[in-house]
Amino acid sequence: MEPGCGEGGGGGGGRDERVPQWGAQETRELIAARGEMERESAAAAAARRSAKTLWEAVSARLRERGYRRTAEQCKCKWKNLVNRYKGKETSDPENGRQCPFFDELHAVFTERARTMQQQLLEPESGPSVKKKLKRPSGDLSSEDSDDEEDGGGDSGDEKPIRSRKRKTADKRQQSQRMAEKSRTSISSIHELLQDFLVQQQRMDIQWHEMMERRSQERIVFEQEWRQSMQKLEQERLMLEHTWMEREEQRRMREEARAEKRDALLTTLLNKVLQEDL
Repeated sequence: MEPGCGEGGGGGGGRDERVPQWGAQETRELIAARGEMERESAAAAAARRSAKTLWEAVSARLRERGYRRTAEQCKCKWKNLVNRYKGKETSDPENGRQCPFFDELHAVFTERARTMQQQLLEPESGPSVKKKLKRPSGDLSSEDSDDEEDGGGDSGDEKPIRSRKRKTADKRQQSQRMAEKSRTSISSIHELLQDFLVQQQRMDIQWHEMMERRSQERIVFEQEWRQSMQKLEQERLMLEHTWMEREEQRRMREEARAEKRDALLTTLLNKVLQEDL
């Protein structure tokens, strides 16, 4: 059995003693339902809902998952979990104390801080959103603060001091984000220039390689052309020499025939003359 608001609460002893103890899976479902409500509120950019309406919605989510818990029971259990988380109890066994649901709670608060930072960076956020983002991202949500105020609020002197501290923290975070943004943009420009230079050098190397390859191809082509011309010239000389030899042989045959014809005519004339005598 959990007395009052449950484990580690310390207070609320006069409340219902018959509240059943929260199981591990039921507690995880409670954390998940609370995280879902925060995500839906951030996505809808809705106005800040009251704590009562919030915990009634969380109770309805648990009923949908098979767990019957009232809004007050959900609120008390959440306050116990937040107190243990805020009490710097970590999941590190070396510290001696452990928060059994540290990872789930840390995920919810980390996502909340990331959402608030994104809303801070939006150029056209509404006045209600700006008012909600007056708190630093590492703090708990306004609903958690409202829950804590149920047990006892801050004094009138502490509120202005906390407000100034929050404004100072907001300004410091904004300046850090601007510096980080500037460093990131400078680094991006440097990387772009470096990539451009590397690409330009690669293109120059490719162009030189292409020109050298074309020059080698031209030299090889000229050598092949010279060799083909020399071969053609040699073939022409051989054909011309063969033609001259044939012409010489034909002329010699013609001269031989002419000499034989002349000798035959001379013999015939001499024979005719001798017969006449």
